[in-house]
Amino acid sequence: MSFHALGLSDELLAAVEDSGYTEPTPIQRQAIPLVLMGRDIIGVAQTGTGKTASFVLPMIDILAHGRGRARMPRSLIIAPTRELADQVAQNFLKYGKNHNLSMALLIGGVSFGDQDKALEKGVDVLIATPGRLLDQFERGKILLSGVDILVIDEADRMLDMGFIPDVERICSLLGPNRQSLLFSATMAPPIKKLADRFLKEPRMIEVARQSSTNANIAQSLLMTGPREKKQALRELLRAEEVTSAIVFCNRKRDVKELAESLKRDGFRAGQIHGDMEQRDRLSTLEDFKADRISILVASDVAARGLDIKGVSHVFNFDVPFNAEDYVHRIGRTGRAGKTGIAVTLVTSADAELVTDIEKLIGARVERRGTVPQQDGGGAKSADKGADRDADKDARPAGSRARGGKRARGDDRKPEAPRADPAPKAAPRPAREEEFDDGGWNGPLPDFLSVSARG
Repeated sequence: MSFHALGLSDELLAAVEDSGYTEPTPIQRQAIPLVLMGRDIIGVAQTGTGKTASFVLPMIDILAHGRGRARMPRSLIIAPTRELADQVAQNFLKYGKNHNLSMALLIGGVSFGDQDKALEKGVDVLIATPGRLLDQFERGKILLSGVDILVIDEADRMLDMGFIPDVERICSLLGPNRQSLLFSATMAPPIKKLADRFLKEPRMIEVARQSSTNANIAQSLLMTGPREKKQALRELLRAEEVTSAIVFCNRKRDVKELAESLKRDGFRAGQIHGDMEQRDRLSTLEDFKADRISILVASDVAARGLDIKGVSHVFNFDVPFNAEDYVHRIGRTGRAGKTGIAVTLVTSADAELVTDIEKLIGARVERRGTVPQQDGGGAKSADKGADRDADKDARPAGSRARGGKRARGDDRKPEAPRADPAPKAAPRPAREEEFDDGGWNGPLPDFLSVSARG
């Protein structure tokens, strides 16, 4: 099936073709016609399945007829993080280039003044994180009663970050005669409850088993010792047919050290983590996309949502503490129907984490040999309180804890308490707050204000 069979306009089909896509993915084939028909839908799909385009494309055609009014957006897309909101905005720019639609992006770290100007002009598409959207509503700068299409993107991530109460409040502020689209990688009970309350006779679209990994990704575990991990990674990078790779670490400190180590060894490596300023992170991502660097060392700041074409390999330098993060990490490769390779470096202390991953994905991951440990090679215990993965910046005034409370302005993820490990298990340091960048410090992109495309 081609995109021409889905009922999209010629202008939109031309933009899709210019982007290099010829055939829709399974979720696009199922979702686009239903959205064009005005149906509410629930889309359950793993990362890398083309989910964003499945709602962006039909929305562009639906919104082509009509005009936004001051402070009353015609459509609303809620995303859990700044990066995901930014990615959706870039999709609208790419596919909506032949349409004269206006768009605004509401995220933390950008001055209210710039966003106020965009809202005053009236927008067809408003893309927002929950905290900043409610901030603007409470300031009287936005009215939500005129929203005709609502999209709740990455609902499972909303749940992880404690934003479901915010989403419920936002939904209650919208008019009753709207079309609602909800997308999630899983359908946990709170997400189903949200859908039952706010969606009208939704059609369920499920293109993959919940929490499954992409069948196009060849997964394996490489058993090694803590002291041999760097050498093992270097050998993998030299031995595998690596064209571009993302290497994930659990700690920001390790991201920095590993990236510098790889550069000293002659690899074209860069880094991205939550301590970097937003402009530096965006610059690094552009270098990676343009092949100025071929290896991107990252914390989980890059694990979800970022769509980077042509990533041939994902290497987990550290086994992720959360099994779902494994699915999202390796989902950076094997995208858009292409194949990919994911290798995870595993030590004896990681046995419990590996068990959690295999239980989640419902499959045993192939073991691929061992790297002999050096004498005395054992993981050194981390200093308490040192280099914790949570962002060093203090939470802003007004921020509240998880469980129905809000993280205002920058939509940060509250740090969830972790259960005590089993006896004799290695201590697990806290995870880095994903996408917590401490503010948007870079130049203001065009799409942060109303932009007309024609």
